[in-house]
Amino acid sequence: MLEQSIYALDDPDALRGLVRDHGWATLVTVSGEGEPLVTHVPVIPDPENPGPAVVGHLARTDPVVRGLGERPVALVVQGPHGYVSPSFYEAGPYVPTWNHVTVHLHGTPEVLGPEETYAVLSATVDHFESARPEPFRLADVAGYSRRIAPGTTGFRLVPARVVGKAKLSQDKPAEVVERVIRALDADAVHRNPALAAAMRAAFG
Repeated sequence: MLEQSIYALDDPDALRGLVRDHGWATLVTVSGEGEPLVTHVPVIPDPENPGPAVVGHLARTDPVVRGLGERPVALVVQGPHGYVSPSFYEAGPYVPTWNHVTVHLHGTPEVLGPEETYAVLSATVDHFESARPEPFRLADVAGYSRRIAPGTTGFRLVPARVVGKAKLSQDKPAEVVERVIRALDADAVHRNPALAAAMRAAFG
Protein backbone atom coordinates (compact mmCIF):
# COMPACT_ATOMS: atom_id res chain seq x y z
CA MET A 1 0.00 0.00 0.00
CA LEU A 2 1.29 3.45 -0.94
CA GLU A 3 2.31 5.26 2.25
CA GLN A 4 1.60 9.01 2.32
CA SER A 5 2.05 11.02 5.51
CA ILE A 6 -1.06 13.14 4.88
CA TYR A 7 -3.21 9.99 5.09
CA ALA A 8 -1.28 8.09 7.79
CA LEU A 9 -3.41 6.27 10.35
CA ASP A 10 -1.19 5.37 13.27
CA ASP A 11 -3.19 5.97 16.44
CA PRO A 12 -3.27 2.59 18.27
CA ASP A 13 -6.80 3.12 19.57
CA ALA A 14 -8.11 4.07 16.11
CA LEU A 15 -6.42 1.02 14.59
CA ARG A 16 -7.89 -1.23 17.26
CA GLY A 17 -11.30 0.30 16.61
CA LEU A 18 -10.94 -0.45 12.90
CA VAL A 19 -10.26 -4.12 13.69
CA ARG A 20 -13.14 -4.19 16.18
CA ASP A 21 -15.65 -2.78 13.70
CA HIS A 22 -14.47 -4.51 10.51
CA GLY A 23 -13.56 -8.03 11.46
CA TRP A 24 -13.67 -9.76 8.06
CA ALA A 25 -10.01 -9.62 7.03
CA THR A 26 -7.83 -10.79 4.14
CA LEU A 27 -4.79 -12.89 5.05
CA VAL A 28 -1.95 -12.96 2.52
CA THR A 29 1.11 -15.19 2.65
CA VAL A 30 3.19 -17.47 0.43
CA SER A 31 3.59 -21.22 0.41
CA GLY A 32 6.90 -22.96 0.96
CA GLU A 33 7.20 -23.07 -2.84
CA GLY A 34 6.68 -19.32 -3.14
CA GLU A 35 3.08 -19.51 -4.38
CA PRO A 36 0.89 -16.59 -3.21
CA LEU A 37 -1.85 -17.71 -0.82
CA VAL A 38 -4.85 -15.56 0.05
CA THR A 39 -7.72 -16.39 2.37
CA HIS A 40 -10.40 -14.55 4.34
CA VAL A 41 -10.78 -14.80 8.09
CA PRO A 42 -12.80 -13.33 10.95
CA VAL A 43 -10.57 -11.49 13.42
CA ILE A 44 -11.12 -9.62 16.67
CA PRO A 45 -8.83 -7.44 18.78
CA ASP A 46 -6.45 -9.55 20.84
CA PRO A 47 -7.58 -9.26 24.48
CA GLU A 48 -4.01 -9.91 25.66
CA ASN A 49 -2.25 -7.24 23.59
CA PRO A 50 -3.02 -3.56 22.89
CA GLY A 51 -3.41 -1.71 19.61
CA PRO A 52 -4.11 -3.59 16.38
CA ALA A 53 -2.98 -7.04 17.56
CA VAL A 54 -5.56 -9.64 16.55
CA VAL A 55 -6.68 -13.19 17.13
CA GLY A 56 -8.54 -15.23 14.56
CA HIS A 57 -9.13 -18.70 13.22
CA LEU A 58 -9.13 -20.66 9.97
CA ALA A 59 -10.41 -24.00 8.83
CA ARG A 60 -7.66 -26.54 9.45
CA THR A 61 -7.96 -27.63 5.80
CA ASP A 62 -7.28 -24.11 4.46
CA PRO A 63 -4.01 -24.22 2.45
CA VAL A 64 -2.80 -21.16 4.38
CA VAL A 65 -2.60 -23.27 7.54
CA ARG A 66 0.31 -25.24 6.10
CA GLY A 67 3.34 -23.26 7.17
CA LEU A 68 1.32 -20.81 9.28
CA GLY A 69 3.63 -19.45 11.94
CA GLU A 70 6.74 -20.23 9.91
CA ARG A 71 6.88 -17.13 7.72
CA PRO A 72 5.58 -13.55 7.66
CA VAL A 73 2.04 -12.74 6.58
CA ALA A 74 0.10 -9.59 5.81
CA LEU A 75 -3.38 -9.20 7.25
CA VAL A 76 -5.54 -6.57 5.54
CA VAL A 77 -8.41 -4.99 7.46
CA GLN A 78 -10.65 -2.85 5.25
CA GLY A 79 -12.88 -0.20 6.80
CA PRO A 80 -15.28 2.18 5.06
CA HIS A 81 -14.39 2.83 1.42
CA GLY A 82 -15.95 4.03 -1.79
CA TYR A 83 -15.87 5.95 -5.05
CA VAL A 84 -15.77 9.76 -4.94
CA SER A 85 -17.10 11.45 -8.08
CA PRO A 86 -15.63 14.79 -9.19
CA SER A 87 -19.22 16.02 -9.40
CA PHE A 88 -19.27 15.98 -5.59
CA TYR A 89 -16.62 18.70 -5.43
CA GLU A 90 -18.48 21.46 -7.29
CA ALA A 91 -14.98 22.87 -7.94
CA GLY A 92 -11.90 21.81 -9.78
CA PRO A 93 -10.56 20.64 -12.05
CA TYR A 94 -10.55 17.31 -10.19
CA VAL A 95 -10.64 13.64 -11.19
CA PRO A 96 -12.35 10.69 -9.53
CA THR A 97 -10.74 9.00 -6.54
CA TRP A 98 -11.41 6.23 -4.04
CA ASN A 99 -11.51 7.13 -0.36
CA HIS A 100 -10.83 4.40 2.16
CA VAL A 101 -9.71 3.41 5.64
CA THR A 102 -7.36 0.42 5.61
CA VAL A 103 -4.69 -1.17 7.76
CA HIS A 104 -2.07 -3.76 6.80
CA LEU A 105 -0.68 -5.80 9.70
CA HIS A 106 2.66 -7.46 8.96
CA GLY A 107 4.26 -10.16 11.08
CA THR A 108 4.61 -13.85 11.79
CA PRO A 109 1.53 -15.26 13.52
CA GLU A 110 1.58 -17.52 16.54
CA VAL A 111 -0.38 -20.74 16.00
CA LEU A 112 -2.55 -21.53 19.01
CA GLY A 113 -3.19 -24.86 20.67
CA PRO A 114 -6.61 -26.51 21.01
CA GLU A 115 -7.76 -24.77 24.21
CA GLU A 116 -6.58 -21.34 23.11
CA THR A 117 -8.22 -21.89 19.74
CA TYR A 118 -11.50 -22.76 21.44
CA ALA A 119 -11.19 -19.60 23.56
CA VAL A 120 -10.73 -17.58 20.36
CA LEU A 121 -13.78 -19.22 18.80
CA SER A 122 -15.86 -18.41 21.87
CA ALA A 123 -14.59 -14.82 22.05
CA THR A 124 -15.26 -14.35 18.33
CA VAL A 125 -18.87 -15.46 18.75
CA ASP A 126 -19.26 -13.15 21.76
CA HIS A 127 -17.80 -10.24 19.78
CA PHE A 128 -20.14 -10.54 16.80
CA GLU A 129 -23.20 -11.42 18.89
CA SER A 130 -22.71 -8.58 21.38
CA ALA A 131 -25.23 -6.21 19.78
CA ARG A 132 -28.03 -8.77 19.67
CA PRO A 133 -30.74 -8.50 22.35
CA GLU A 134 -30.25 -12.17 23.28
CA PRO A 135 -26.69 -13.07 22.23
CA PHE A 136 -25.91 -16.62 21.23
CA ARG A 137 -22.99 -18.16 23.13
CA LEU A 138 -20.80 -21.03 22.05
CA ALA A 139 -21.50 -22.54 25.47
CA ASP A 140 -25.13 -22.91 24.37
CA VAL A 141 -24.01 -25.78 22.12
CA ALA A 142 -20.92 -26.83 24.05
CA GLY A 143 -21.05 -30.49 23.12
CA TYR A 144 -21.38 -29.80 19.40
CA SER A 145 -18.89 -26.91 19.33
CA ARG A 146 -16.30 -28.96 21.20
CA ARG A 147 -16.68 -31.75 18.64
CA ILE A 148 -16.11 -29.51 15.61
CA ALA A 149 -13.52 -27.13 17.11
CA PRO A 150 -10.59 -29.43 16.18
CA GLY A 151 -11.40 -28.60 12.56
CA THR A 152 -10.11 -25.07 13.14
CA THR A 153 -6.73 -23.49 13.77
CA GLY A 154 -6.47 -20.39 15.93
CA PHE A 155 -3.76 -17.77 15.60
CA ARG A 156 -2.53 -14.59 17.21
CA LEU A 157 -0.86 -11.83 15.20
CA VAL A 158 1.03 -9.17 17.12
CA PRO A 159 2.22 -7.12 14.15
CA ALA A 160 5.86 -6.23 13.76
CA ARG A 161 4.90 -3.53 11.25
CA VAL A 162 1.63 -1.64 10.83
CA VAL A 163 0.69 0.42 7.78
CA GLY A 164 -2.55 2.29 8.35
CA LYS A 165 -4.15 4.67 5.88
CA ALA A 166 -7.22 6.88 6.13
CA LYS A 167 -7.53 8.56 2.73
CA LEU A 168 -10.51 10.84 3.34
CA SER A 169 -10.00 13.93 1.13
CA GLN A 170 -7.50 15.56 3.50
CA ASP A 171 -5.89 17.15 0.43
CA LYS A 172 -9.06 19.12 -0.38
CA PRO A 173 -10.24 22.49 0.99
CA ALA A 174 -12.66 22.30 3.92
CA GLU A 175 -15.65 23.44 1.87
CA VAL A 176 -15.00 20.75 -0.74
CA VAL A 177 -14.70 18.09 1.97
CA GLU A 178 -18.10 19.17 3.31
CA ARG A 179 -19.64 18.83 -0.16
CA VAL A 180 -18.20 15.33 -0.50
CA ILE A 181 -19.63 14.32 2.87
CA ARG A 182 -23.07 15.69 1.96
CA ALA A 183 -22.98 13.86 -1.38
CA LEU A 184 -21.95 10.57 0.23
CA ASP A 185 -24.88 10.93 2.60
CA ALA A 186 -27.44 11.52 -0.13
CA ASP A 187 -26.23 10.82 -3.69
CA ALA A 188 -28.64 8.66 -5.69
CA VAL A 189 -25.88 6.56 -7.26
CA HIS A 190 -22.85 6.63 -4.95
CA ARG A 191 -24.50 7.11 -1.57
CA ASN A 192 -22.15 5.77 1.13
CA PRO A 193 -23.15 6.80 4.67
CA ALA A 194 -20.40 4.73 6.30
CA LEU A 195 -17.71 6.57 4.33
CA ALA A 196 -19.42 9.91 5.03
CA ALA A 197 -19.36 9.10 8.74
CA ALA A 198 -15.67 8.20 8.60
CA MET A 199 -14.88 11.49 6.88
CA ARG A 200 -16.99 13.44 9.36
CA ALA A 201 -15.16 11.81 12.26
CA ALA A 202 -11.75 12.48 10.70
CA PHE A 203 -12.46 16.19 10.34
CA GLY A 204 -14.03 16.55 13.75
